Amino acid sequence: MSKKDPKYKSALQEQEGITPPKVLNIHSVKSIKAKRSKQPSTSDLVNGITNGDITALSRAITLVESTNTSHNKKANEVITACLPYANNSVRIGITGVPGVGKSTFIEAFGSHLTKLGKKIAVLAVDPSSTLSKGSILGDKTRMEDLVKNQNAYIRPSPSGNSLGGVARKTRETIILCEAAGFDTIMIETVGVGQSETAVHSMVDFFLLLKLAGAGDELQGIKRGIIEMADAIVINKADGDNLRAAKSAKVEFNRALHLYPEKESGWLPKVSLCSALKHTGIEEVWEMITKYITATKDNHYFNQNRNNQNKFWLLQTIEERLKSNFYNSERIKTELKQQLQLVEAGKTTPFVAAEYLLSL
Repeated sequence: MSKKDPKYKSALQEQEGITPPKVLNIHSVKSIKAKRSKQPSTSDLVNGITNGDITALSRAITLVESTNTSHNKKANEVITACLPYANNSVRIGITGVPGVGKSTFIEAFGSHLTKLGKKIAVLAVDPSSTLSKGSILGDKTRMEDLVKNQNAYIRPSPSGNSLGGVARKTRETIILCEAAGFDTIMIETVGVGQSETAVHSMVDFFLLLKLAGAGDELQGIKRGIIEMADAIVINKADGDNLRAAKSAKVEFNRALHLYPEKESGWLPKVSLCSALKHTGIEEVWEMITKYITATKDNHYFNQNRNNQNKFWLLQTIEERLKSNFYNSERIKTELKQQLQLVEAGKTTPFVAAEYLLSL
């Protein structure tokens, strides 16, 4: 039987749905389109941000994250205007392997802080696909209770090609959130477990979430990310896993004594929590509060932020040089030719690189 035959019935049936109304308010449609197409000025964005307007904050972050070079000037103007209102928050970096419960922990932790009268901003960085270049950006879906909290703001951003599990413009986004009145900024990394230097260089307190039973005692004395952590929190310490979590706490405490003393003078702590059961959350905040007080008393807090500013100055220069290099029309043409020569075996990657850099 042919598909064109009226008696033909496909296995896929589409039921008749509700017909949308044919009558639309043309004036309302034009008004909405005009409003969306209108770009706010720099002063409008800055005034909105400093008055706590979330819409203005979101539009400014989108502007800052834009890779369109024509947006750079306006984005820099917004950031510069917001600087006098920034640097008045506690910045917390939260990392851990995928599945450790970062989103669940942040929701429980953020809810606890809002009950204490804090205004929190969560900058959730989502991993970008190396193939499609896309990101799911599903952290708001995971934090379904926190996203409805009026004293919380959640902004998911794609990691792009950035290393360290942070978005390219996370640093600038922190400034905008501080100017909007958020006194606690949490940065959730993609959880790669490697190259977390970028996160560490933009926060005041670096929190590492771990799972019990994820490895032997040697895991506790491995260098790298654990060495940078100001606290290790063993999540999912509940039910049958509680005993293993307590054992892991002892092992990590032993391991941390083998590390050299930090410049901050702070001895990293290990604690247990269950984000699902909301236990141990209060103790984590008390630990962070003690750290902030101690580092401000010994002047390390401001010294660390000054060092971070210098680091990001150099990072910004490197990023701009790289961007200018690849956006050069001459480089684009020559690069294409050199790639063909490398593919044909007529030159080496190193010689081709030297030639392109010499241009």
